[in-house]
Amino acid sequence: MQAPVGHVLVVDDDALNRRLLTASLEREGLRTTTAEEGSGALAALAEDPPDVVLLDIVMPGLSGIEVLERIKGDPDRRHIPVIMISGVDDTESVVRCIEAGAEDFLPKPFDPVILRARVNAGLSRKRLHDLERERVRHVFARFLPEPLVDEVLARSEGETTIDAELLTGTVLFSDLRGFTTFAEGRPAGEVIEVLNHYLTLMTDTILDAGGTLVAYVGDGVLAAFGAPVAGERHADEALAAARAMAGKQLTAFNGWLAEAGFHEGFRMGVGINSGPLMSGSVGSSRRQDYTVIGDTVNVAARIEGLTKEVPFPVLLSEETYASLSGAVPDDVVFVDEFEIRGRRSRIKLWGIEASSGAGR
Repeated sequence: MQAPVGHVLVVDDDALNRRLLTASLEREGLRTTTAEEGSGALAALAEDPPDVVLLDIVMPGLSGIEVLERIKGDPDRRHIPVIMISGVDDTESVVRCIEAGAEDFLPKPFDPVILRARVNAGLSRKRLHDLERERVRHVFARFLPEPLVDEVLARSEGETTIDAELLTGTVLFSDLRGFTTFAEGRPAGEVIEVLNHYLTLMTDTILDAGGTLVAYVGDGVLAAFGAPVAGERHADEALAAARAMAGKQLTAFNGWLAEAGFHEGFRMGVGINSGPLMSGSVGSSRRQDYTVIGDTVNVAARIEGLTKEVPFPVLLSEETYASLSGAVPDDVVFVDEFEIRGRRSRIKLWGIEASSGAGR
Protein backbone atom coordinates (compact mmCIF):
# COMPACT_ATOMS: atom_id res chain seq x y z
CA MET A 1 0.00 0.00 0.00
CA GLN A 2 1.41 3.38 -1.00
CA ALA A 3 2.18 5.73 1.89
CA PRO A 4 0.09 8.91 2.01
CA VAL A 5 1.92 12.01 0.86
CA GLY A 6 2.67 14.41 3.70
CA HIS A 7 5.18 16.55 5.54
CA VAL A 8 7.09 15.26 8.58
CA LEU A 9 9.18 17.38 10.96
CA VAL A 10 12.08 15.36 12.42
CA VAL A 11 13.48 16.74 15.68
CA ASP A 12 16.61 15.05 17.04
CA ASP A 13 19.89 16.40 18.40
CA ASP A 14 21.84 13.50 16.83
CA ALA A 15 22.78 14.27 13.21
CA LEU A 16 23.06 10.58 12.27
CA ASN A 17 19.60 9.84 13.62
CA ARG A 18 18.16 12.78 11.67
CA ARG A 19 19.76 11.50 8.45
CA LEU A 20 18.51 7.93 9.02
CA LEU A 21 14.98 9.09 9.79
CA THR A 22 14.71 11.52 6.90
CA ALA A 23 16.19 9.01 4.45
CA SER A 24 13.66 6.38 5.49
CA LEU A 25 10.76 8.82 5.24
CA GLU A 26 11.82 10.31 1.92
CA ARG A 27 12.02 6.83 0.39
CA GLU A 28 8.30 6.65 1.13
CA GLY A 29 7.71 9.87 -0.82
CA LEU A 30 7.29 12.08 2.25
CA ARG A 31 8.62 15.61 2.52
CA THR A 32 10.79 16.23 5.57
CA THR A 33 12.22 19.15 7.50
CA THR A 34 14.55 18.85 10.46
CA ALA A 35 15.47 20.59 13.70
CA GLU A 36 18.27 19.67 16.09
CA GLU A 37 16.83 21.15 19.30
CA GLY A 38 13.57 22.30 20.90
CA SER A 39 13.56 26.00 20.05
CA GLY A 40 14.39 25.18 16.44
CA ALA A 41 11.48 22.74 16.37
CA LEU A 42 9.05 25.42 17.56
CA ALA A 43 10.38 27.85 14.95
CA ALA A 44 9.97 25.22 12.21
CA LEU A 45 6.40 24.55 13.35
CA ALA A 46 5.55 28.22 13.06
CA GLU A 47 7.23 28.70 9.68
CA ASP A 48 6.04 25.56 7.91
CA PRO A 49 3.53 23.50 9.94
CA PRO A 50 4.01 19.77 9.31
CA ASP A 51 1.46 16.97 9.19
CA VAL A 52 3.35 14.84 11.73
CA VAL A 53 6.19 15.53 14.18
CA LEU A 54 8.84 12.95 15.11
CA LEU A 55 10.21 14.31 18.38
CA ASP A 56 13.21 13.12 20.39
CA ILE A 57 12.74 13.15 24.15
CA VAL A 58 16.27 13.91 25.37
CA MET A 59 17.67 17.11 23.83
CA PRO A 60 19.74 20.06 25.06
CA GLY A 61 17.78 23.16 26.06
CA LEU A 62 14.08 22.44 25.70
CA SER A 63 13.43 18.75 26.16
CA GLY A 64 11.15 16.83 23.83
CA ILE A 65 8.49 16.67 26.55
CA GLU A 66 8.58 20.48 26.95
CA VAL A 67 8.24 20.93 23.18
CA LEU A 68 5.34 18.45 23.17
CA GLU A 69 3.58 20.35 25.95
CA ARG A 70 3.94 23.62 24.02
CA ILE A 71 2.57 22.05 20.84
CA LYS A 72 -0.44 20.60 22.62
CA GLY A 73 -0.99 23.86 24.49
CA ASP A 74 -1.24 25.84 21.25
CA PRO A 75 -4.80 25.87 19.81
CA ASP A 76 -3.39 26.27 16.30
CA ARG A 77 -0.95 23.34 16.62
CA ARG A 78 -2.48 20.86 19.06
CA HIS A 79 -4.11 18.84 16.27
CA ILE A 80 -0.70 17.90 14.75
CA PRO A 81 0.13 14.27 15.63
CA VAL A 82 3.38 13.92 17.60
CA ILE A 83 5.32 10.66 17.76
CA MET A 84 7.98 10.60 20.47
CA ILE A 85 11.17 8.80 19.45
CA SER A 86 14.00 8.08 21.85
CA GLY A 87 16.53 5.58 23.04
CA VAL A 88 15.51 6.19 26.63
CA ASP A 89 14.26 2.98 28.20
CA ASP A 90 12.07 4.78 30.69
CA THR A 91 8.43 3.77 31.11
CA GLU A 92 7.73 6.88 33.18
CA SER A 93 8.86 9.16 30.33
CA VAL A 94 6.71 7.25 27.85
CA VAL A 95 3.67 7.57 30.10
CA ARG A 96 4.32 11.28 30.62
CA CYS A 97 4.51 11.80 26.85
CA ILE A 98 1.24 9.98 26.23
CA GLU A 99 -0.46 11.93 29.03
CA ALA A 100 0.84 15.17 27.52
CA GLY A 101 -0.85 14.34 24.23
CA ALA A 102 1.66 12.35 22.17
CA GLU A 103 -0.05 10.04 19.69
CA ASP A 104 2.61 7.33 19.77
CA PHE A 105 6.10 6.32 20.92
CA LEU A 106 8.91 4.78 18.85
CA PRO A 107 12.10 3.39 20.43
CA LYS A 108 15.57 3.80 18.95
CA PRO A 109 17.13 2.15 17.07
CA PHE A 110 13.94 2.30 15.01
CA ASP A 111 12.48 -0.39 12.79
CA PRO A 112 11.72 1.15 9.34
CA VAL A 113 8.53 -0.89 8.97
CA ILE A 114 7.18 0.21 12.35
CA LEU A 115 8.28 3.79 11.66
CA ARG A 116 6.39 3.80 8.36
CA ALA A 117 3.25 2.33 9.94
CA ARG A 118 3.16 4.83 12.78
CA VAL A 119 3.89 7.85 10.59
CA ASN A 120 1.20 6.74 8.12
CA ALA A 121 -1.27 6.42 10.99
CA GLY A 122 -0.36 9.96 12.08
CA LEU A 123 -0.84 11.26 8.54
CA SER A 124 -4.24 9.60 8.32
CA ARG A 125 -5.24 11.14 11.64
CA LYS A 126 -4.15 14.59 10.43
CA ARG A 127 -6.01 14.14 7.16
CA LEU A 128 -9.22 13.22 8.97
CA HIS A 129 -8.81 16.28 11.20
CA ASP A 130 -8.37 18.54 8.16
CA LEU A 131 -11.42 17.06 6.44
CA GLU A 132 -13.54 17.56 9.54
CA ARG A 133 -12.26 21.11 9.96
CA GLU A 134 -13.15 21.88 6.35
CA ARG A 135 -16.63 20.43 6.89
CA VAL A 136 -17.15 22.63 9.96
CA ARG A 137 -15.74 25.63 8.09
CA HIS A 138 -18.27 25.01 5.32
CA VAL A 139 -21.09 24.95 7.90
CA PHE A 140 -20.04 28.33 9.33
CA ALA A 141 -19.47 29.85 5.87
CA ARG A 142 -23.15 29.27 5.08
CA PHE A 143 -24.25 32.02 7.47
CA LEU A 144 -21.15 33.98 8.54
CA PRO A 145 -19.26 36.64 6.59
CA GLU A 146 -15.96 35.24 5.31
CA PRO A 147 -13.70 37.38 7.57
CA LEU A 148 -15.39 35.93 10.67
CA VAL A 149 -15.37 32.25 9.70
CA ASP A 150 -11.82 31.48 10.85
CA GLU A 151 -12.30 33.34 14.14
CA VAL A 152 -15.47 31.44 14.98
CA LEU A 153 -13.85 28.18 13.83
CA ALA A 154 -10.95 28.76 16.23
CA ARG A 155 -13.33 29.53 19.08
CA SER A 156 -15.40 26.41 18.43
CA GLU A 157 -12.31 24.14 18.53
CA GLY A 158 -13.58 22.17 15.55
CA GLU A 159 -17.18 21.81 16.73
CA THR A 160 -20.14 23.03 14.68
CA THR A 161 -21.69 24.75 17.69
CA ILE A 162 -21.30 28.37 18.81
CA ASP A 163 -21.19 28.95 22.56
CA ALA A 164 -23.96 30.98 24.18
CA GLU A 165 -23.02 34.60 24.81
CA LEU A 166 -24.70 37.90 25.66
CA LEU A 167 -23.67 40.56 23.14
CA THR A 168 -24.68 44.05 22.10
CA GLY A 169 -25.53 44.10 18.43
CA THR A 170 -28.04 45.08 15.76
CA VAL A 171 -30.84 42.93 14.32
CA LEU A 172 -32.28 43.34 10.83
CA PHE A 173 -35.63 41.94 9.67
CA SER A 174 -36.76 42.18 6.06
CA ASP A 175 -39.96 41.17 4.31
CA LEU A 176 -40.99 41.06 0.65
CA ARG A 177 -44.42 42.59 0.23
CA GLY A 178 -47.02 40.51 -1.61
CA PHE A 179 -44.90 37.45 -2.22
CA THR A 180 -47.40 35.08 -0.60
CA THR A 181 -50.12 36.28 -2.97
CA PHE A 182 -47.72 35.97 -5.91
CA ALA A 183 -46.89 32.38 -4.97
CA GLU A 184 -50.50 31.20 -4.81
CA GLY A 185 -51.49 29.20 -7.88
CA ARG A 186 -48.05 29.37 -9.54
CA PRO A 187 -45.91 26.31 -10.32
CA ALA A 188 -43.68 25.33 -7.40
CA GLY A 189 -40.54 25.43 -9.53
CA GLU A 190 -41.24 29.00 -10.62
CA VAL A 191 -41.92 30.17 -7.06
CA ILE A 192 -38.74 28.58 -5.74
CA GLU A 193 -36.68 30.04 -8.59
CA VAL A 194 -37.95 33.55 -7.85
CA LEU A 195 -37.44 33.14 -4.10
CA ASN A 196 -33.91 31.78 -4.52
CA HIS A 197 -32.95 34.68 -6.78
CA TYR A 198 -34.27 37.18 -4.23
CA LEU A 199 -32.63 35.49 -1.24
CA THR A 200 -29.30 35.23 -3.06
CA LEU A 201 -29.22 38.99 -3.61
CA MET A 202 -30.21 39.77 -0.03
CA THR A 203 -27.91 37.19 1.56
CA ASP A 204 -24.88 38.39 -0.38
CA THR A 205 -25.63 41.96 0.71
CA ILE A 206 -25.87 40.99 4.39
CA LEU A 207 -22.68 38.91 4.38
CA ASP A 208 -20.73 41.49 2.39
CA ALA A 209 -21.75 44.17 4.91
CA GLY A 210 -20.38 42.07 7.79
CA GLY A 211 -23.66 40.59 9.00
CA THR A 212 -24.58 37.07 10.05
CA LEU A 213 -27.45 35.34 8.29
CA VAL A 214 -29.57 33.93 11.10
CA ALA A 215 -32.66 32.58 9.32
CA TYR A 216 -34.99 32.60 6.35
CA VAL A 217 -38.69 32.67 7.17
CA GLY A 218 -40.31 32.19 3.79
CA ASP A 219 -39.37 35.39 1.96
CA GLY A 220 -38.39 37.02 5.26
CA VAL A 221 -34.76 37.37 6.31
CA LEU A 222 -33.35 37.67 9.84
CA ALA A 223 -29.76 38.90 10.17
CA ALA A 224 -27.56 40.02 13.06
CA PHE A 225 -24.61 42.40 13.12
CA GLY A 226 -22.08 42.27 15.95
CA ALA A 227 -22.91 38.60 16.63
CA PRO A 228 -21.58 35.98 17.14
CA VAL A 229 -18.38 38.08 17.04
CA ALA A 230 -18.71 41.45 18.77
CA GLY A 231 -18.02 44.55 16.71
CA GLU A 232 -18.30 48.27 17.32
CA ARG A 233 -19.82 49.17 13.92
CA HIS A 234 -22.79 46.80 14.07
CA ALA A 235 -25.37 49.59 13.62
CA ASP A 236 -23.50 51.14 10.66
CA GLU A 237 -23.15 47.74 8.99
CA ALA A 238 -26.85 46.96 9.42
CA LEU A 239 -27.86 50.34 8.02
CA ALA A 240 -25.57 49.89 5.01
CA ALA A 241 -27.03 46.45 4.36
CA ALA A 242 -30.62 47.70 4.66
CA ARG A 243 -29.94 50.60 2.30
CA ALA A 244 -28.54 48.25 -0.35
CA MET A 245 -31.24 45.61 0.14
CA ALA A 246 -34.16 48.03 -0.22
CA GLY A 247 -32.32 50.04 -2.88
CA LYS A 248 -30.09 48.65 -5.61
CA GLN A 249 -30.69 44.98 -4.81
CA LEU A 250 -34.47 45.29 -4.86
CA THR A 251 -34.18 47.27 -8.09
CA ALA A 252 -32.00 44.53 -9.59
CA PHE A 253 -34.43 41.84 -8.43
CA ASN A 254 -37.45 43.65 -9.86
CA GLY A 255 -35.60 44.18 -13.13
CA TRP A 256 -34.87 40.47 -13.34
CA LEU A 257 -38.53 39.65 -12.58
CA ALA A 258 -39.77 41.91 -15.36
CA GLU A 259 -37.23 40.62 -17.87
CA ALA A 260 -38.16 37.02 -17.07
CA GLY A 261 -41.87 37.83 -17.31
CA PHE A 262 -42.64 36.72 -13.76
CA HIS A 263 -43.96 39.91 -12.16
CA GLU A 264 -43.94 43.68 -12.46
CA GLY A 265 -42.02 44.01 -9.19
CA PHE A 266 -42.28 43.94 -5.41
CA ARG A 267 -41.79 46.34 -2.52
CA MET A 268 -40.07 45.41 0.70
CA GLY A 269 -39.75 46.55 4.30
CA VAL A 270 -36.73 46.45 6.60
CA GLY A 271 -36.74 46.94 10.38
CA ILE A 272 -33.56 47.52 12.39
CA ASN A 273 -33.05 47.54 16.16
CA SER A 274 -29.98 47.53 18.42
CA GLY A 275 -29.43 46.26 21.93
CA PRO A 276 -28.50 43.17 23.96
CA LEU A 277 -28.70 39.82 22.16
CA MET A 278 -28.44 36.26 23.38
CA SER A 279 -26.35 34.52 20.73
CA GLY A 280 -25.55 30.84 20.31
CA SER A 281 -26.38 27.45 18.83
CA VAL A 282 -29.78 25.93 19.61
CA GLY A 283 -31.49 22.70 18.68
CA SER A 284 -31.24 19.00 19.42
CA SER A 285 -28.56 16.35 19.16
CA ARG A 286 -29.77 15.67 15.60
CA ARG A 287 -29.90 19.23 14.32
CA GLN A 288 -28.63 22.58 15.51
CA ASP A 289 -28.84 26.11 14.13
CA TYR A 290 -27.34 29.43 15.13
CA THR A 291 -29.79 32.03 16.43
CA VAL A 292 -30.16 35.30 18.30
CA ILE A 293 -32.99 35.85 20.77
CA GLY A 294 -34.26 38.52 23.12
CA ASP A 295 -36.35 41.67 23.21
CA THR A 296 -34.03 43.37 20.70
CA VAL A 297 -34.98 40.74 18.12
CA ASN A 298 -38.71 40.95 18.84
CA VAL A 299 -38.75 44.74 18.53
CA ALA A 300 -36.85 44.61 15.22
CA ALA A 301 -39.54 42.33 13.80
CA ARG A 302 -42.30 44.70 14.94
CA ILE A 303 -40.48 47.71 13.51
CA GLU A 304 -40.34 45.93 10.14
CA GLY A 305 -44.13 45.54 10.30
CA LEU A 306 -44.51 49.30 10.74
CA THR A 307 -42.93 49.95 7.32
CA LYS A 308 -46.36 49.02 5.90
CA GLU A 309 -47.81 52.15 7.52
CA VAL A 310 -45.26 54.78 6.52
CA PRO A 311 -43.63 55.94 3.26
CA PHE A 312 -40.24 54.60 4.37
CA PRO A 313 -39.01 51.14 3.30
CA VAL A 314 -36.39 51.12 6.07
CA LEU A 315 -37.07 52.01 9.70
CA LEU A 316 -34.52 52.03 12.52
CA SER A 317 -35.01 52.40 16.23
CA GLU A 318 -33.70 55.14 18.47
CA GLU A 319 -31.20 52.61 19.87
CA THR A 320 -29.80 51.98 16.40
CA TYR A 321 -29.76 55.69 15.58
CA ALA A 322 -27.79 56.37 18.76
CA SER A 323 -25.37 53.52 17.98
CA LEU A 324 -24.32 54.87 14.59
CA SER A 325 -20.70 55.96 14.62
CA GLY A 326 -19.65 59.30 13.18
CA ALA A 327 -22.03 61.60 11.36
CA VAL A 328 -25.55 60.30 10.69
CA PRO A 329 -26.30 60.19 6.93
CA ASP A 330 -28.41 63.12 5.72
CA ASP A 331 -31.12 60.86 4.30
CA VAL A 332 -31.82 59.28 7.71
CA VAL A 333 -34.76 61.32 9.00
CA PHE A 334 -36.93 61.25 12.09
CA VAL A 335 -40.34 59.71 11.32
CA ASP A 336 -42.46 59.69 14.49
CA GLU A 337 -43.14 57.93 17.78
CA PHE A 338 -44.96 54.61 17.58
CA GLU A 339 -46.57 52.13 19.90
CA ILE A 340 -44.90 48.73 19.86
CA ARG A 341 -46.63 45.66 21.25
CA GLY A 342 -44.86 44.59 24.42
CA ARG A 343 -43.47 48.06 25.13
CA ARG A 344 -45.07 50.33 27.73
CA SER A 345 -43.82 53.54 26.15
CA ARG A 346 -43.82 54.68 22.56
CA ILE A 347 -40.57 54.39 20.62
CA LYS A 348 -38.95 56.86 18.24
CA LEU A 349 -38.21 55.66 14.74
CA TRP A 350 -36.03 57.02 11.95
CA GLY A 351 -36.34 56.15 8.27
CA ILE A 352 -34.32 56.27 5.08
CA GLU A 353 -35.94 58.48 2.48
CA ALA A 354 -36.93 56.56 -0.65
CA SER A 355 -35.19 59.14 -2.87
CA SER A 356 -31.82 58.06 -1.40
CA GLY A 357 -31.91 54.74 -3.22
CA ALA A 358 -33.84 52.68 -0.66
CA GLY A 359 -36.95 52.59 -2.74
CA ARG A 360 -40.26 51.02 -1.82
